[in-house]
Amino acid sequence: MRWRPIPRPARNKAKRRPETTPCSSIVQMPPPKLASRAGMHQTKRDPTKIETQMPPSKTVQDYIRTIENFPHEGIMFRDVTTLFADPRGFRMAIDQMLHPYAGRRIDKVVGLEARGFILGGAIAHQLSVGFVPIRKKGKLPGKTISQDYTLEYGQATVEIHDDAIEAGETILVVDDLLATGGTAAAGIKLIEKLGGKIMSCAFIIDLPDLGGRKLLEDMGMDVHVLCAFDGD
Repeated sequence: MRWRPIPRPARNKAKRRPETTPCSSIVQMPPPKLASRAGMHQTKRDPTKIETQMPPSKTVQDYIRTIENFPHEGIMFRDVTTLFADPRGFRMAIDQMLHPYAGRRIDKVVGLEARGFILGGAIAHQLSVGFVPIRKKGKLPGKTISQDYTLEYGQATVEIHDDAIEAGETILVVDDLLATGGTAAAGIKLIEKLGGKIMSCAFIIDLPDLGGRKLLEDMGMDVHVLCAFDGD
């Protein structure tokens, strides 16, 4: 007999089933929705409606209040303290007073007593130049020169230190109000006595009915004002 190998029993190989996730755990996410063109479009605003909704821009004159019968009966006093108290208004006034002189040489700013000190100091700071006050008689401690001028009822005197301005310096004169022009004219004469060259005179308010601007212009001065009020 021939030898035959004994066949081995076949192994029972169980087929592995692929791992599946229970249907209950599968969450189907909806496809992302693309924003429609209509949804992404911004409605254009009507510029005419915007203008009607926005408050009108204020001017320097809008910040100035008028007080009746001060300091005397029948006087309409133009009060700039409300302008000074508002940061936007004050900044606007200083910028507009400086605007005509952009790029021009100024050596010193001269302020007339008393509100001219507030304006003159701010303007001098912006220009990085010196400030010089012109004061009423007896208010300056050093050696001074003086100039008289006529008031409605009598005379007054203003003074400046005799070493405040050097001959040939270019000067800008500033004050809050130009009425009859008497104080400004006296200040101009003091500056010219010291040899200063006045480039211009700048004011916030002009009262044209009182003739101050014409007086200064007749003296050969350039005059710049921000606003004007009729009457006195």
